Amino acid sequence: MRSWMKKSRFLGIFASASAAPALAAIITIFPYAQPALAGNETQIGSATGLPIPRYVSLRSGYVNLRQGPSKEHDTIWIYRKEGLPVEITAEFETWRKIRDSDGSEGWVLHSLLSGRRTALISPWNKDGLIDVRAKPGADAPLAARLEPRVVAQVRKCDQIWCRVSSKEFDGYIAQKELWGVYPDEKLD
Repeated sequence: MRSWMKKSRFLGIFASASAAPALAAIITIFPYAQPALAGNETQIGSATGLPIPRYVSLRSGYVNLRQGPSKEHDTIWIYRKEGLPVEITAEFETWRKIRDSDGSEGWVLHSLLSGRRTALISPWNKDGLIDVRAKPGADAPLAARLEPRVVAQVRKCDQIWCRVSSKEFDGYIAQKELWGVYPDEKLD
């Protein structure tokens, strides 16, 4: 075999200068890993066997979000909030493609993520406080009033109400007010 021609494991073809455009097109069509499906459909992660998409949280107070799944890719954002909820939308080896509540996407090492469930309180709300109740129900006594974008640990959800807590509060909030829990998701 000539030095400018190397056997590729990808589809068992020979890569040469003339094959480069076709190979580039294939890589563009199928980058790194399958993205999450639209709607309520889930798929299984190739690296973990866990459902995709799924919510997790940041394990560290310093997490680099990268353009691609390697340390050679540029850092496009640095997260500085431990416990921030993010959604895993794809997997590639030890890397996870994540999306935050603002819609920013990129890749992080799996070791910087935690399975601990957290949520942002009503991040889309630009004005007003959000009520946290002592018990599930709109007429239950008030336990706290929170500003939007507060991070809370999610204890359980019944598809209508979620029990959330932090050092400063413990109570129930309407599940639709949380980013970090799916609308039809039950957590025990």
